[in-house]
Amino acid sequence: MKINKQVCPLNIPPLWGLSSICGRMSEMEDSVIAHPHFLNIPSHMFGDGQILGPENQDSDLTSHLFGVFDGHGGSQVADYCREHLHRALAEELSISSEANSQNENGLHNWKEEWTKVFVSCLRKLDDEVGGFPIAASRNPVRPPIASDSVGSTAVVAVVCSTHIIVANCGDSRAVLCRGKASMPLSVDHKPNREDECARIEAAGGRVINWEGYRVSGVLAMSRSIGDRYLRPYVIADPELMFVPRTKEDECLILASDGLWDVMTNQEACDLARRRMLLWHKKNGATISKERGQGVDPAAQDAADYLTQFALCRGSKDNISVVVVDLKAQRKVRNKT
Repeated sequence: MKINKQVCPLNIPPLWGLSSICGRMSEMEDSVIAHPHFLNIPSHMFGDGQILGPENQDSDLTSHLFGVFDGHGGSQVADYCREHLHRALAEELSISSEANSQNENGLHNWKEEWTKVFVSCLRKLDDEVGGFPIAASRNPVRPPIASDSVGSTAVVAVVCSTHIIVANCGDSRAVLCRGKASMPLSVDHKPNREDECARIEAAGGRVINWEGYRVSGVLAMSRSIGDRYLRPYVIADPELMFVPRTKEDECLILASDGLWDVMTNQEACDLARRRMLLWHKKNGATISKERGQGVDPAAQDAADYLTQFALCRGSKDNISVVVVDLKAQRKVRNKT
């Protein structure tokens, strides 16, 4: 039987910090989210095996939700995702759970289930942004929240005691720092990506090199929420990655391209890890009872440092960063 090993107790939230700055742009179009204790999700949604840990193996797993949304053409779509993605995701998880409870043959592919959940979630947001909610939504039809040329990326991570699940739509990015190495948890949706270019052309669209590769010579990403004027070439369907957690995991970084345009994955991981270690060396470990009560000062210092470092490197875009400290407990001596 397959075993899913916990690297931290079920109900202990990870430590996190976030930073979002306008930078050299005239307007702020990014948004970020952090929802510790997002939902208790059935353990079968995080793998096909039993949970190895001190808690009941049949327990639900407490999940925590983090995300970055990089808007373009305006902030309306990114802001809408910030306010509503957690609601849409919870709705789709509820629909999935009900369907599984009625599954008489007991067959279950948890990765396919998560893919369906996130695809439905982002399509729902995309329809709501356009003023045409899908049938599963209780919201009435209403005017679009923004013009057809406004859109947003979405990179979202669900973190629990056994796994990290990342859903990505657009060119924001998620990177895991495991030990001292960087591990990409998303692949940018760029129009010149071979598979994306083939998909766009199959739908009747064109990828044009106009100051960089762009869909129809306009949009520098091949997937997004919003951007209705470029349908069906630009779609809102995310791609997912599933990673079992290990004790070597240091931190998770979610960021807009304002960071990644001027920094490699490895550089970001090195800086974040060093800043958190430096903070703990100076201030000691985070007190257990303070976990989940807001941003963690060490992770916040790392997020702030990354945004300022990107700005100093000449980033011309909004810069948004979420840093999630994945260590259940850091071995540092508290100052007395």
